[in-house]
Amino acid sequence: MSTTPAATTTEAAWPVPRSVTGIVLFSCWMAILADGYDIGVIGAVLPALAEDAAWSLSPVELGGLASWALVGMLIGALFIGTLSDRVGRKRMLLVSMSIFTLMQLGAALAPTPEVFGLFRFLGGLGMGGIIPVAAALTIEFSAPRKRSLNYGIMYSGYSLGIVVSAIVAIALLPHLGWRWVIAVGAFPLLLIPVIATVLPESLESLENRGQHDRAVSLARRLGIEPYMPTDRPASPTSERRPWHSILNQLFSRRSLRSTVFLWISLFAGLLLVYGLNSWLPSIMRASGYDLGPALTFLLVFSLASAVGGLVLGHLADRFGSKPILIIFYALGGAACLLMMFPNAMYLNLVFVAMSGVGSISTSLVLTAYITDYYPASVRATAAGWALSFARIGAIMGPIMGGWLASLAIGVEWNFVAFALVAIIAAVAVALVPRKPAPLT
Repeated sequence: MSTTPAATTTEAAWPVPRSVTGIVLFSCWMAILADGYDIGVIGAVLPALAEDAAWSLSPVELGGLASWALVGMLIGALFIGTLSDRVGRKRMLLVSMSIFTLMQLGAALAPTPEVFGLFRFLGGLGMGGIIPVAAALTIEFSAPRKRSLNYGIMYSGYSLGIVVSAIVAIALLPHLGWRWVIAVGAFPLLLIPVIATVLPESLESLENRGQHDRAVSLARRLGIEPYMPTDRPASPTSERRPWHSILNQLFSRRSLRSTVFLWISLFAGLLLVYGLNSWLPSIMRASGYDLGPALTFLLVFSLASAVGGLVLGHLADRFGSKPILIIFYALGGAACLLMMFPNAMYLNLVFVAMSGVGSISTSLVLTAYITDYYPASVRATAAGWALSFARIGAIMGPIMGGWLASLAIGVEWNFVAFALVAIIAAVAVALVPRKPAPLT
């Protein structure tokens, strides 16, 4: 079953007004910006946490602490992505955002590492739900020929959120300490009423829940003409698809190879993203840079990935996602490897920028590719389950960085390890078969 705002998908006939697409993009962008801050902030404060005498954390303990939010994100992506197809995408986006912003206050006030980790885990439940739901909304309301570009625009908020976390850390860490840097992540609570007011509910979600009349009324109010959903439920018994039937579709003989290699590629991509994001400032400090320049590397890493996401989204729309993914994962791996040499700072900044594009930017295009790969009726669920599996890789990224640091084998091995992960991602994408034609 699939649902689209119109039967025709040509750019000229796309029925969704640009204003509606813009509102959806802006709302999802704000949610992703807040999500990006909460993810990036742990890397920004990790050097300060390492020097906190009250907690006296080892590198392995720091890596574990950075992973608690990612454990929560695994569970959140799994359940919130699935629930969004059953109870509404807009509702779950707002719930997710409320959870992770509130938990930032708890983490900022945490008296012990264990309590800090608990609040980061609880916040991760919300953070994990943001990406699959925002992805599904963005893909749904974007014209087919602009989906990757619009997804890149939306997901640039993630990288810019990390940029903001680095800027806030540079400004506040020396004077107020790491707790205030964490606490700033609660400010997006003020955005939730705005998003609740302007963001429309997903028409696909309404159709999949058997609420056709409500979908027609909403489409009319949004100015979506013509509104021609396809394959909507024909009887009350099919109003809500059981979650296990959706999973059966993902792992059917027709989709098994696609699902396996898409999951492996995203697993490796998120390991790369969260490993570098969590440990890059610490790795650069170990390479001889002071705290200010080390945080500058995180700033460049994130800013380059924000711009790179827009560029790669445009290239993916023009040349296809698969070749772009393969090329830029490989380039990101090469950049990581080149950073192991004693380069001048400006050259390392270039390589860090390339790593940002080859990790965060490329992984966001991969997430859009996965979201668009499956039929509309399982779009959020497919993205949610893929991201949930990939969160295991995300969890392993900070832990791997901490483990390598504890071995005292030389900082260059961090770059070698992350370069190998990027190559694995490129190979896995290459093994994904062509997108199957819709079932008839």
